[in-house]
Amino acid sequence: MHRNRHTGTGEEAGTVSEATPETLVIEFRAAEQLLNAHDPRGALKLLDTVIAAHPENTAARLLRARAFFLGAQLRPAEMEFQTVLEREPDNAFAHFALARTLQRADRKDEARRHFRLAAALDPRPDFVEAAAFDPPRSS
Repeated sequence: MHRNRHTGTGEEAGTVSEATPETLVIEFRAAEQLLNAHDPRGALKLLDTVIAAHPENTAARLLRARAFFLGAQLRPAEMEFQTVLEREPDNAFAHFALARTLQRADRKDEARRHFRLAAALDPRPDFVEAAAFDPPRSS
């Protein structure tokens, strides 16, 4: 993140510019682009600023969880997905992403539970397939 230091005289001399709502939105959008470009570290740097300013921002936390996951930081990813789910227990994507995180950490039983919750909340084909529900029994 680029911050300008003023070198002139007066009140602004030597101060670092404050994050404004506009710069936080720009940083969030830039973090999305970095994540899409497979740069989770760059995304995390920007998201840390956004979340420090607005810790209640669930969208930023979800994006940070995805960045942790893509950066193979499974424990921080799990913690962020859990934070999102505490605030939005019906967030199907967060359940699905947490399940993928748990699956990657070789915690299959916990993962299955979240895959099934995701599929129950949103029966998208990829969620249902991952849930691996038992096939119906024939009579």
